Amino acid sequence: MKSSAKNIKLTSVDDLFSTEASREEAQREKVQEIPLEELHPFPNHPFKVLDDDRMLDTAESIREHGVLVPAIARPRTAGGYELIAGHRRKRGCELAGLATMPVIVRDLDDDAATIIMVDSNIQRESLLPSERAFAYKMKLDAIKRQGARSDLTSLQVAQKLSVQKVGDDVGISKDQVRRYIRLTELIPPLLNLVDERKIAFNPAVELSYLKPEEQTILLDAMDSEQATPSLSQAQRLKQFSQQGRLSEDVMRAILSEEKKTEVDRITLSNETLRRYFPRSYTPKQMEETILKLLEGWHRRRQQSMER
Repeated sequence: MKSSAKNIKLTSVDDLFSTEASREEAQREKVQEIPLEELHPFPNHPFKVLDDDRMLDTAESIREHGVLVPAIARPRTAGGYELIAGHRRKRGCELAGLATMPVIVRDLDDDAATIIMVDSNIQRESLLPSERAFAYKMKLDAIKRQGARSDLTSLQVAQKLSVQKVGDDVGISKDQVRRYIRLTELIPPLLNLVDERKIAFNPAVELSYLKPEEQTILLDAMDSEQATPSLSQAQRLKQFSQQGRLSEDVMRAILSEEKKTEVDRITLSNETLRRYFPRSYTPKQMEETILKLLEGWHRRRQQSMER
């Protein structure tokens, strides 16, 4: 009969004399004070870190109260740490004259790190369209890779679920996620115009379907005509591009068209209308009453013209 002694696992001395509390403490994430020069930015970080008024406020807060929420980083193979969440806090520490900042260090793969990086920034209200566009794309690509490793039903199903998850996490539809990601197809000068609100979001999505060389020519045409495309104009530019008939002359002709202005549209606020209707009236009742009054006015006007 063979001895089973080799199958016996002996408890280590450390385990014998450690308590459950101390074991939990050993596993708990710890905050470390890490020198700022050892913290390196996340590759292709899509969120801009600007020395604007908000950053100056952040630096002043750090100077007065310190960093209240630790950053998150992971070890770099080249040495030091790669910031996952906390790029603005790091810059605030630099402006505040600090040498270190509190950081939680985690061992994360590229996809997990990307998702945390996006999620920790994406809820800020002041994000630019370009920041959202590249952030959604990075997170979507990471989720797709995770889904592929999890052996989901099919690639098509995995992609659909991935887009849906990105949308659900930020409270928008999957179609809107796709539309934002389309902006990453714009050349940088056009995307800058979107961030500066010189090109509206919907026309920008349509322009993203133009070839890069067509977008470059469009920039020159816009400068020459001193105009930016409306939605209908952008849609026609896209159509001409898909037909292989988009030239600079076509661009100039479309951009030189007179656009409908806001003068063509009359808007009456609810507050304005409510002054003339009982509070019990619904919007539908208000609309019906206005139309009846207009019909009566129009009929009386015609009668007076016939006299």
